[in-house]
Amino acid sequence: MANNAELLLLDKNQVEQLLDQDQVVQAVREAFSLHSKGEGRVFPVVREALSTGGIFGIKSGDVQTEGLLGFKAAGFWPGNRAKNGEPHQATIMLIDPGTGRPICLIDGNAITTVRTGAAGGLGLRYLARPDCKRLCIFGTGVQARIQLTFALKLLPSLREIRYVTYDGNRDIGFESAFAGVCDISHSTDRDDAVSISEIIITATPGGGALFNAAAVQPGTHINCVGADTKGKRELPDGLLARVKLFVDDAAQARQIGETQWRPDTPCTELGDLLTEKVSFQRDAQDITVFDMTGLALQDLTVARLLHQSALANGIGSRIAWPW
Repeated sequence: MANNAELLLLDKNQVEQLLDQDQVVQAVREAFSLHSKGEGRVFPVVREALSTGGIFGIKSGDVQTEGLLGFKAAGFWPGNRAKNGEPHQATIMLIDPGTGRPICLIDGNAITTVRTGAAGGLGLRYLARPDCKRLCIFGTGVQARIQLTFALKLLPSLREIRYVTYDGNRDIGFESAFAGVCDISHSTDRDDAVSISEIIITATPGGGALFNAAAVQPGTHINCVGADTKGKRELPDGLLARVKLFVDDAAQARQIGETQWRPDTPCTELGDLLTEKVSFQRDAQDITVFDMTGLALQDLTVARLLHQSALANGIGSRIAWPW
């Protein structure tokens, strides 16, 4: 039987064909829950700079009771833009925990994008005021688009969107992608856009503080997406001291997230809210922050969802993988 073993390959187009946003939200919710209950383990993250200018990382974990094991090898290669390629690159592998043999190799770019968007949407649902109407987003790239997509999907009260670009110029493509869904406009005054918004999403490469701390008003919620490596940041000095901080994984956030800049800040893991281990009642003056560094379990639960769907629908390429 071992000599008849096969490995299923799912490429970019097949992954995009199989991804369903509602199903991804449920898979990401499951990942948060597994993490909170201690049923899913997250192993230490590898995140290293390369001499080529790229950043390479590995996120891995398992759910022993469900036979789920695997990893994502991913990173950021800014030079890809000059080659008309996507700077974020990711590959996911599911492994049989009983034998160590690979089961499925999956292009991880779209998975990473959508599961991060779903995680951000869940953060808004549980932490932002449910009647928020005004949102400011920093960035107009792939991740900014998916964060705004899930924000509008999971918080339907949103009406007015302001976006800020790194160069101060309008992004017509970004505007047109959301023009029929909300009132979207470009802002050149970062602090003004922040001060009049009830929700802020930072989805940039994390090159430095994006606005002044004084611009953030009481009652604001912030989703931080871009800080996922040592040295990266998007929030200004002094802000974390004023907020109620939520993270996906406390140890990981202190290592590579926004929390690295104030690691002694008390924090709550979002999964503990979802499983009702802890409760949170937002006061009118609370400023909340969700420091999103990305859980390996999110990659694995979504990859398992796609693997099962691919098998059920006969999608993917099978190659012999004897042992």
